[in-house]
Amino acid sequence: MTSSSSSSSGPPPTDSPTVLAPPAPPATSRAPWTSGVLSRGIDVPAARHAETFESLAVSPHVRIERIVSFGQASPAGFWYDQPEDEFVLLLTGAARLGFEDGQTVELEPHGWVNVPARVRHRVEWTKPDEPTVWLAIFSPAG
Repeated sequence: MTSSSSSSSGPPPTDSPTVLAPPAPPATSRAPWTSGVLSRGIDVPAARHAETFESLAVSPHVRIERIVSFGQASPAGFWYDQPEDEFVLLLTGAARLGFEDGQTVELEPHGWVNVPARVRHRVEWTKPDEPTVWLAIFSPAG
């Protein structure tokens, strides 16, 4: 619509370009919670070299970790023998866990295993051509 009125509600026009101030830095969050996406931010070159472990949440009674493997396995003769229970959910990739009693568990995405404290286990195999992402939840034995 065209108007012949000369009144204006904004500043008078100028011939100089508009200069915008840089954006303000983001505010530091003081929220009591954290969030993220487990499949993002994976350092693939580091994971190809060695398994990576990232604590996502830690309290006196629980520890939650993201573990990224890329073809790694436990060294020959090595066993995890932890003082806490460990619930593991495989998010991507594939893996095989071995237990001291000779049993194995094959994990694919969305597969899980609950390993009680002091049950000796090891990673026998992880998928070599893509990241295997685990969510591990550690809690007091019992």
